[in-house]
Amino acid sequence: MTEPREGEPPRGSELGSPTGLLKAVIAQGTFIAALMFYLGAMYTSTYYAYFHLSLSALDLGFGELVTQSLHMLKLEVLVAAGVLVLLVAAPRLRARSGAGAQAPARAEVVAHRLSLPVVVLGLVLLALWTEIQPHGWVAPLIVAAGLLLGQFRDAEGHRPQGFRRRALPVFAAGLFGFWGLTQLTVHTAQRDAAARARHVVDWTGVVVLSRHPLALPTGEVKAEPLPEGLLHRYRYTGLRLLLERDGRYHVVPLTWNVHEDPIYVIRESDTVWVGLTPGTRPQPLD
Repeated sequence: MTEPREGEPPRGSELGSPTGLLKAVIAQGTFIAALMFYLGAMYTSTYYAYFHLSLSALDLGFGELVTQSLHMLKLEVLVAAGVLVLLVAAPRLRARSGAGAQAPARAEVVAHRLSLPVVVLGLVLLALWTEIQPHGWVAPLIVAAGLLLGQFRDAEGHRPQGFRRRALPVFAAGLFGFWGLTQLTVHTAQRDAAARARHVVDWTGVVVLSRHPLALPTGEVKAEPLPEGLLHRYRYTGLRLLLERDGRYHVVPLTWNVHEDPIYVIRESDTVWVGLTPGTRPQPLD
């Protein structure tokens, strides 16, 4: 039986067979789904924690949390993820192209030499963690990038081999990259929540009809008594919707302050009717 040549995957393994391809697709899909679930849960938890709501109280399902991870599709996230993926894939792509037996390209040698300085830069930024907030997520991502740069070939054409020089740095890069991505998710969620809290008037409006008086702040919410004989005797306006889950409406007055004022929870029932209206939008300048 002939042995596979150097750089050639074994027959019937990896992507060389339908079974191997199917296993790879399932593994990749499972990893991506788990990562999206984690990022979605982290984003949602941080976002609503800004409004003093816990993730457990929202009762979100797996699919909803996965969907929440799409909030992370922002320029800085895509750039960081693209750089890390490129650094991971570049050595393998070059090896498969048959360049492994040739002299290393100048760019590859330069990348290898930059590994240590980039790692040192990332560690310095980690030491200055409190001073670089809220952009601390940059530091672990820089360390991860530096560790991955070390996987390129050196000037003699040698690629790192063995546990200490290859497996350990790649594993550490994965940990630092995961940490950086987590910090970036937290930063993005806090930024999005703060931006939303500054524009309460733009939120979806809420109109409440109730058979009985509600304990809403009358100085900020307009309460109107309705004529006798109607099912609902009281009408409340001047509210904005923060969140709706399972018939529970988390509403706030127009003058609400996220750091000082409470959130009012109204449950829709036979005696309480809740309607939604467009929020007030800034008028365009002439």
